[in-house]
Amino acid sequence: MRYLVTVLIIIFSFSTLQSQTQPWQGKFEPIDNMIAPPNSYRTASGAPGKAYWQQRADYKIKATLDEKNNVLSGEEIITYHNNSPDDLNYLWIQLEQNVNRKENPDFGEAFGGISDNMSTRQMQFLTRTIDFPAGYTIEYIKNSSGENMKALVNNTMMKVMLDKPLKSGESMSLSLAWSYPITDRSMFLLSREGYEYFPEDDNTVYLIAHWFPRMAVYNDTEGWQNQQFQRLGEFALEFGNYEVEITVPEDHIVASTGQLQNSESVLTKTQRKRLEQAENTFDKPVMIVTEDEARANEKSKATKLKTWKYTAKNVRDFAFASSRKFIWDAQAVQLETNKVMAMSFYPKEGLPVWSEESTKAVKAALEVYSEATFEYPYPVAISVNTSNIGMEFPMISFNGGRPRNGKMSDNAKSGMIGTIIHEVGHNWFPMIVSSDERKWMWMDEGLNTFLHQRTVAERYPEFHSTEPKDIVPFMQGDKNILRPIMTTSDNELLTQFGANFYQKPTVGLQMLRNSIIGQELFDQAFKEYANRWKYKHPNPGDLFRTLEDATAADLDWFFRGWFFTTDHVDMELTDVKWYKVYEEDLNIEDQQKKVKIAATGEGTEQKAKDFSSGPDMIKLSDTPDQAYGGFLSRLDEDELRKQVSGKNIYEVTVKNVGGLVMPVRIEWIYKDGSKETDMLPADIWRRNEYQITKTFIKDKEVEKVNLDPNFEFADTNMANNSFPKVEEASQFDTFKEGKQN
Repeated sequence: MRYLVTVLIIIFSFSTLQSQTQPWQGKFEPIDNMIAPPNSYRTASGAPGKAYWQQRADYKIKATLDEKNNVLSGEEIITYHNNSPDDLNYLWIQLEQNVNRKENPDFGEAFGGISDNMSTRQMQFLTRTIDFPAGYTIEYIKNSSGENMKALVNNTMMKVMLDKPLKSGESMSLSLAWSYPITDRSMFLLSREGYEYFPEDDNTVYLIAHWFPRMAVYNDTEGWQNQQFQRLGEFALEFGNYEVEITVPEDHIVASTGQLQNSESVLTKTQRKRLEQAENTFDKPVMIVTEDEARANEKSKATKLKTWKYTAKNVRDFAFASSRKFIWDAQAVQLETNKVMAMSFYPKEGLPVWSEESTKAVKAALEVYSEATFEYPYPVAISVNTSNIGMEFPMISFNGGRPRNGKMSDNAKSGMIGTIIHEVGHNWFPMIVSSDERKWMWMDEGLNTFLHQRTVAERYPEFHSTEPKDIVPFMQGDKNILRPIMTTSDNELLTQFGANFYQKPTVGLQMLRNSIIGQELFDQAFKEYANRWKYKHPNPGDLFRTLEDATAADLDWFFRGWFFTTDHVDMELTDVKWYKVYEEDLNIEDQQKKVKIAATGEGTEQKAKDFSSGPDMIKLSDTPDQAYGGFLSRLDEDELRKQVSGKNIYEVTVKNVGGLVMPVRIEWIYKDGSKETDMLPADIWRRNEYQITKTFIKDKEVEKVNLDPNFEFADTNMANNSFPKVEEASQFDTFKEGKQN
């Protein structure tokens, strides 16, 4: 029976030759050349280095809201700390309000061009026929001596020239006075701030964000981050301390970043008493401003002003909302070491759903995110109701979702709750783990959506939360227009950025957690990343390196495929061969014929389509001495024959059709109805990126084999995942529906 050894050599040589006819793609090569190299600032482990530095900017701001003219004006003092090793000859300051000027694009074309039947609003987006006043008027920029400083404005960025370099380790102060028209949010696409007007009661809710001139980031990887604001890519900002005074009509209620410093001047005695009660109420919200009081405020139209004073420590931004329409509720949330006030502000149009659900959702986010990363460090977390937006800032977020006539569908309610959780969650990413949103939107949106979906799954199991199968339609898209996750924010198609920057990174992290690394080890690694980089500026490489460093897993293959390419997962179960060991003599001619088929591919049209023809038989021969080389020990051949005698041996062949390598989950459905699964790690593809063959021994006879039975890996074509093949579409749909349920 020595010819069987020759057979194995022939088959092995042929399969090796086959694998070499297709080009090697390097799917398991390191991604070192695709990310910034480590240095003294950012280590090869993914942690900040001993020489890591970042700038700091502290602000003192006084702002006044002119409700009659919808204008915000202010004065500010910026104290800028140059902690870099470089001397700076000039500074860059962000002027985001300039994006609303008519000469800037409003993304109208991104949602469709001219048609023979279109709305007036769409025509306005396309043509900007009505020119709304917008953009900053800079009244002055002065140094600490009160002398005017020269500045050059380039759209949303302003270059401030310095008389002498700001040397490494030094600080300087400059003051600015400015004003701008607050824009009507309903008139701009992707508007992240502005006012919302309510014609019925002639009142306005103001959402004030990216409202004051702010220092741009200067860092070790690119110097000044002075990329223009184009609405899609959000912000890159420095941390600092804030002292802010906000002057508004006397009957307005203000919700703001920071801690209120003068409650005795702006709140009534009753409101202060309620707030004190809320600080010690942990089971449900306490009404600080009731619906009746808000309705009364709507009718007052005060002409006098009052000033709300806030301080905020170690934040990268500051935002506030102001309106006489606000109902206000609050409750305390006790974390492990910190007590946080969860608050909601909403007009009567948000009732009853907002009073029932908003603060509850804030609480859920605070608890789950704190457990998954680090404890929420700030004193308040606020949710403000508005229309058609979800937008985040330190300690405060603006969240869409409103009932109609007091009612909301389950889908609308789940969307509203999900938005609140998501925007509150942004306090972690990027408000504390401060990645560059203008460059890498996925680093905040994707990581935040991952925890947002985990919060929904844990606290609202009745709602749908994202799963790998949800990304399949996107992954099936036209590769000519798809872009990889590692695309800078403003270069993504508007029609795709939700899937590419939110969903796809979320699904990737879910795969790592649930199917590739394991929950406990992944959770420790994710927490390690969050704690390493809180109050700092991480880059993509810092995340990738930390996840590998903290798991002892080589994940470059995953990052390369999932983040840097548009490949998709499509594993095809091309063949399952069934064998049994047979100890009696076999017909030599039949065996030689099988060898020829295996080696040349001839006769493959006779390949079994199911298991009905029974197993092929294997005759085991003794291993010749020369096969052991110089080894003196020998295999216990009798014991091996005993172990495989009567067993079912299955050889499974899987083809990588989609190009994206992934672990292979195999489900065995036995004739007695029982099931079992095996997981092959992604490393199985290292030697052949196109096709793998793996052998299994089973006690029971198999009736059916499925790949990815639980939709763990976003396989885009489940119709080729079964043996025997699912011939009818209706059969596959039934299989798919059963698995999804």
